[in-house]
Amino acid sequence: MMRLLGVDYPEWTPQYEELYPDTKGCLRALEKKYKLGIIANQIPGADKRLEAMGIRQYFDLIVTSAEEGVAKPDLRIFITALARAGCTPEQAVMIGDRIDNDIVPAKQMGMKTVWIKQGVGKYWNIQGDGETPEYEVDSLTELVSIF
Repeated sequence: MMRLLGVDYPEWTPQYEELYPDTKGCLRALEKKYKLGIIANQIPGADKRLEAMGIRQYFDLIVTSAEEGVAKPDLRIFITALARAGCTPEQAVMIGDRIDNDIVPAKQMGMKTVWIKQGVGKYWNIQGDGETPEYEVDSLTELVSIF
């Protein structure tokens, strides 16, 4: 996304990571009804960072690019996550803030999709059916109302 906007990527370090205020409430609500997982392009140590943020316990599965050697939007990372979760694409919902890395590949896999319009990804201009999610939300609180 930043490349499309002509903006240089800053070097990423965990100091930039912080939770949205409604994160823990959303996770508490969803984990009561669903098996939750993460598919993320991350530097090594995502598990420890999630633990330090106080949210690791909500996730049954964490699949990251650093550990798998493959990054979104490559379908292999989605295939790996689905296999480890023991579910088919039709049984899964991808909730993501990036159309290119989250929504497009998940739709290609046959997953349902929710675009959470937060962060830089909210500025994406959808270009056709392949990029159109089933749902769009502006916050994690709004996400809980869908599920």
